[in-house]
Amino acid sequence: MVAKSALVFAAGAVALWSTNALVGKSLLATHPVSQVQFLQFAGAALVFALIRFTSREGAPPVGPSGVFAAFVVGLIGLVGTMVLQYIAFASMPVIEANLMAYTWPLMVAAAVIAFENPRRPALLGLAAALGFVGVALVISGGRDRTWFQGDLVGYFAAFGSALCMAFYSVTVGRLGTSPERLLLPSSLVGVALTLLWSAREGVAWPAGVDLALGLYLGAGPMGLGYYFWSRALKLEGSGKVAVVAYLTPIASTLLLILSGERLTTTAIAGAVLVIGSCIAVGLERSEAQDYV
Repeated sequence: MVAKSALVFAAGAVALWSTNALVGKSLLATHPVSQVQFLQFAGAALVFALIRFTSREGAPPVGPSGVFAAFVVGLIGLVGTMVLQYIAFASMPVIEANLMAYTWPLMVAAAVIAFENPRRPALLGLAAALGFVGVALVISGGRDRTWFQGDLVGYFAAFGSALCMAFYSVTVGRLGTSPERLLLPSSLVGVALTLLWSAREGVAWPAGVDLALGLYLGAGPMGLGYYFWSRALKLEGSGKVAVVAYLTPIASTLLLILSGERLTTTAIAGAVLVIGSCIAVGLERSEAQDYV
C-alpha cells in the first residue's frame, strides 16, 4: 500500500514537471526570468502554506541543527534548482536545457556508486557514463552543428540545476521534516529574492493569461510537483519511484517537439542516450532495492 501511494505521488510529480519547460518557454518569450520566477515562487508559497496550515500531521521534534539542515536542503533543492533551470531556459535552446537539467538521476547514480554499496556498481557506472556522453552530444548537436548554441552561462546553469536536484533527491528522504515544512521557508526566500530581482529590472508586470500561466508554474510544477515528489521519496525511498521520475525528460521533450522545438540528428542521439541511461539507472536501483 505504501509503495502504491508512493508511485501515485511520483506519477503526479512527473505529470506536472512534464509541462514545466513548455509553459516556461512561452512565458520567457515575452517576460524576463525574474518575473516568471517571482510568479512561480509566489504560487508555490501559496500551495505550501495551504498544505501546511490544513495538515493534521503533528510535527516531530526537531533540534536547531535539524531545522537548519532542512532549510539548507530546501534552499538548494527548490531555489537553486528552479532559478538555475530558468536561467538555462532563457540562455540556450529550451529543449536542450531541459534535457541537461534532467540529468540529475545520473548524478544520483554517481553519488550511489561513490557513497553507498550498490549491487552492480559497474552497470550503474556504465549507464551514468553513457548518459553524460548523451549530454555531450546534445551540446555538440546544435542547430548550426557547432558547440554551445546559446550563452555559455546557460549550460553551466542547466548543469548546476541538475546538481541541486540530485542533492535534494538524495537528502530529502532522510530528513524528519514534512515536505511542506521543508519547502515553505525556501519558497518564501525565493519570493523575496525574485521580487527584488524583478524590482531592479523595472519592467511591466504580466497580466491575464500570462499571469495565470506564471502562477500555474508555481502552484503546479514547482509547488505540487515538489510536494508530491518529496512525499513519494519519504514513503518509498528512491527505488521504483525513481523509475517513474525518469519519464519526465521523455514527456517534456515530446511536448516541446510538438510545440515546434527541434533537435538535430546528433542531439536526438544524445537525447536517446540521456533518457535511456536515466531509465536504466532507475531500473537497476529498483531491482537492487527489491533484492535488499
